[in-house]
Amino acid sequence: MITILLTLIMLTTMSEEKNKPTPAEVVDAVLSGSHDKQFDINGDGKVDIKDVTAAIEHQLEEHQSSPANEFNVNGVKFSVAKVDGGTFLMGAARTDGFSSTIEKPQHEVTVDSFKIAKTPVTQGLWVAVMGTNPSLHKGDQMLPIENVSWDDIQVFINRLNAITGKNFRLPTEAEWEYAARGGNKDDDGHFSGGALDDVAWCAGNSGNQTHPVATKQPNELGVYDMSGNVDEWVNDWYSAYTAVHQDNPTGPASGTLKVFRGGNYSNVGKQCRVNYRYMADPTKKVGTRGFRLAL
Repeated sequence: MITILLTLIMLTTMSEEKNKPTPAEVVDAVLSGSHDKQFDINGDGKVDIKDVTAAIEHQLEEHQSSPANEFNVNGVKFSVAKVDGGTFLMGAARTDGFSSTIEKPQHEVTVDSFKIAKTPVTQGLWVAVMGTNPSLHKGDQMLPIENVSWDDIQVFINRLNAITGKNFRLPTEAEWEYAARGGNKDDDGHFSGGALDDVAWCAGNSGNQTHPVATKQPNELGVYDMSGNVDEWVNDWYSAYTAVHQDNPTGPASGTLKVFRGGNYSNVGKQCRVNYRYMADPTKKVGTRGFRLAL
């Protein structure tokens, strides 16, 4: 108990993620009988002492050296965020006037814990791994890579894994949406982390071009650019949603079109929503589409 109290004092003001409760705040919530889901750190639907323990573990992971979450590939650095597993409503509600048919029906999905890159893959990282830059928008190594096909990305990931000894991959569509929504810290907003102009480079503010990653506000997990800047390929083949609960869905085993998410710099708000989805031939390359890594 003394160790826990000392740790709480040390970590009271530490918080890297946007609006993330400190361990001391979680203690107050437990003592007051709060049911506010922002204090449900472990995502089990309750606010109790287990959430205090989880908050301490998360803060220690954030503020100690964490080589497991930070990577350096030929001098180019990138990092991943831990996403605690949980259950959420995937897709668009029937009453969502901005949604399309392929975003419905909204359905319950459970995902296990995973890690996701804090930003889309940059041109700098792509060049560090592949040696060339296929992007249509150049000028800064922190610009997101684009003009790459889903198939190109598989080559990149294989080479990256050979360099790092890790098992990077594309996120599943369910993981992508869960992370975009802030995981179990979801604020139920349309966009990933706040108001459209605060979190996304889109048609109204981009000047019709990509922008360096992490220059807008992050979401509740400290993850950037999940609304706007570039569309992001995910791993799944496209298929229609069903209303059935799913655990760790990965999409069909085969298909003709791969899903992409998030919206891009040329899109209006409805295409930058966290539940927006569309699909394309996995061999197709366009200057509006990139990707981010999962682990």
